[in-house]
Amino acid sequence: MNVTICQSCGMPLTTPTQFGTEADGSATREYCIYCYKEGMFQQPNITMEGMIEMCTAILMEEGMGEESARAMLRNQLPFLKRWSPSNPEGNNNKHSVQPVRYVTLPGKRLAGISARTTNAIEMSGHGCIQDLWSRYFSSGHIPAPEAPRYGCYTDYTDGIHGEYTILVGHEVAADETLPAGMNSVELPPATYAVFTSRKGPMAEVVGEAWGAVWGWSNQNERTFTGDFELYDERSMDPAHVQVDIYIAVNQARPTTEQ
Repeated sequence: MNVTICQSCGMPLTTPTQFGTEADGSATREYCIYCYKEGMFQQPNITMEGMIEMCTAILMEEGMGEESARAMLRNQLPFLKRWSPSNPEGNNNKHSVQPVRYVTLPGKRLAGISARTTNAIEMSGHGCIQDLWSRYFSSGHIPAPEAPRYGCYTDYTDGIHGEYTILVGHEVAADETLPAGMNSVELPPATYAVFTSRKGPMAEVVGEAWGAVWGWSNQNERTFTGDFELYDERSMDPAHVQVDIYIAVNQARPTTEQ
């Protein structure tokens, strides 16, 4: 299992010094050093709600707004190992952390506005993704409202640990000339594990769906050739959004989607 965030607090584990330790001193990539040391949780009696409050305070010190921090943690923590129903240390968790299906897609060319970032930056409150969406919709170079939109993650330098390119945009033809200021990415043909959110406010359901991805036990299937969020006709009403997240994987599957 290639765990990339602490399965207790959700902190990205990007350097060996952040890894927790087992009783024999060996490192574990399941938990961070602040949650787990020498084979024991550092706050053994803390509840998930208590962890949310503690981490909210830390994120606020790093510049993240209180409401955004608490909402992100409420979306993410229920999917983590410590809080799963099968873990005696955890709380009850009724969320599914499995993809709803696997699909194989041909390559795509997406065009829009992009930037380089990391998960650590996005979780710190100083990220760029929300601003990219605002800039995209105000750019004047967008298709009809009913056309699908994409939030695409590609050009990873070190899987989930390092930098990646986030592009907010739409699908275009391979030979289409792009307006000034717009970039494109080429997604290769790939098989994807698809995670589908519930219907609800966009700020809640997208975070919940990514929580399912992060809590998924088959992280070692990921290829990082390009992942994306798909916003289609189910995303027209911001208060009642349903979104699919496509995670590129290395397993061939029989189901094909056009």
